[in-house]
Amino acid sequence: MTTQNQFRVVVVSGGTSDPSSTRMLADRIADRVRILAEERSESVATDVIDLRELASEIATALVSQLMGPKLTRAVELLGAADAVVASAPVYKAAPSGLFSSFFHLLDNDLLIAKPVVLAATAGTARHALVVDEQMRSLFAYLRTLTVPTSVFAATEDWNSKELGERITRAAIELLLLMESGFAEQVRGESWKHYQHEYGSAGGTELEIDLSSDLMRLATGGSRAKRKP
Repeated sequence: MTTQNQFRVVVVSGGTSDPSSTRMLADRIADRVRILAEERSESVATDVIDLRELASEIATALVSQLMGPKLTRAVELLGAADAVVASAPVYKAAPSGLFSSFFHLLDNDLLIAKPVVLAATAGTARHALVVDEQMRSLFAYLRTLTVPTSVFAATEDWNSKELGERITRAAIELLLLMESGFAEQVRGESWKHYQHEYGSAGGTELEIDLSSDLMRLATGGSRAKRKP
């Protein structure tokens, strides 16, 4: 049987323990994508970015803008990915700082239109909305194409039928988006419309008055003296 399509999925796990439930959830999703692809005579290769191994480099990059070799490799993997499975542990009703910091470091244009499954783990179901209320907004800012079904697993969910069903739904959605080739078409036909020149407003800040009092103060100068 001839393989029709070959895809590359990158798993990003924010889990800090070993073994990690956050990594386990991401692996289950990626494995389900692979199995579904094989049923359709397609193949999926998976790369894993384990953020706990990049923690020191992430911290350094946040304060110095210097990218270490592991962090650089992670960015390269994401740039070449056809899709992403992003899985975060939830602490105090928010994705972990390690997870958020990693994605804050990425170039705004790196993940444009790429399909993403959002997943999270927590000790209680009280955190279930964190995926859709906080993680989805972060990936919307990065202009990814998050699948409709998010996957959340509290401690009591691991052996439930419902979790398996959500994983399958999310995996199908991710696979269909990869098959569509939407991300490649966006980058091929309208990439120039996504480029930034100055800041997040896409180049609209071209008319900046650098001689104003505010700009002089911001760059360490002093206010201009007023004429009497």
